[in-house]
Formats: sequence, C-alpha cells, structure tokens
Amino acid sequence: MPGQRHNLSAEFRFRTCGGILLCVPHYRMSEIAELFGVSDDTVRRWADSGQLTAIRDAGGRKAVDGVELAAFAKSQAHATPDPSVVDRSARNRFVGLVTEVISDRVMAQVEIQCGPHRVVSLMSSEAARELGLVPGVLAVAVVKSTQVMVETPGGRA
Repeated sequence: MPGQRHNLSAEFRFRTCGGILLCVPHYRMSEIAELFGVSDDTVRRWADSGQLTAIRDAGGRKAVDGVELAAFAKSQAHATPDPSVVDRSARNRFVGLVTEVISDRVMAQVEIQCGPHRVVSLMSSEAARELGLVPGVLAVAVVKSTQVMVETPGGRA
C-alpha cells in the first residue's frame, strides 16, 4: 500500500559462511505473514509441511532464518504471463490492470495494479488515448532504468 510502513523487527543471529561471521536476520511467523500477505496459520502450515524450517528465537517463538526466507520468497514468485508479442531488452515487465487514469490536455498519470504492486506511469495524454488506457484494461508496465534505490526498514545500514 502506498505510504504503508511495515512494523517488522527482525531479530539477528550470527552464523559463519566460509570463515566469515555474518549477521543474519530471523523473522517471526507473524512477520512472515505480513510480508507475504497471508495468515499466521498459512505460515505455520508452510513450516509444518517442511516448506520453511522453523527455529526458536531468543524469546522462544517460532522464527525462520532470513536467508531461507529469501530463497522461499524467490521460489514463490510467479510472474503473470506477458501477453505482449514484442521482444524487448527490458527484463522488468509487470502485467496488470489499469486502475486509474488522470489526464489533462498534455499529461496523463496511469496507475496499474500488478499483483500486489502499484505501478504509476507518467506519459503524454495523447499516448494514453492511443493505447486506450482506461480502468480495467490489461497493460504491461515495462521498466528500464539504470538507477534503482534500495532502502531498509528502521534505518539499518
């Protein structure tokens, strides 16, 4: 959600990898549920079925190693098939539905809901009209950028 702040407070533990001491986060079941947009019960079922390995944190609560959780998240990510028949060099393609178009004489702001992600594009009003972009239309947001900013919650560096 836009402007939504997550209240995640991952606990960190240390582990070695190739002789290097690493600080690895662990996430509680409720935090995983928030990250994945599912219920706590779903996360517990993933752990019970062996899809995630539950450990006990310092407070005795069930938790999952951050490295394992990242691999699980990657394995669960399924892209919506791209209906475009055009080959492009851009790899960041998000298929979704147009949810809003705000347009004036010159510019248009087009909002597309791509799974859980809201993508906003600014373009000429002429381009939006020519593409037929109105709420409910299937669209593909193609992102080609040389700069991506990454933030961490809570100001951790």
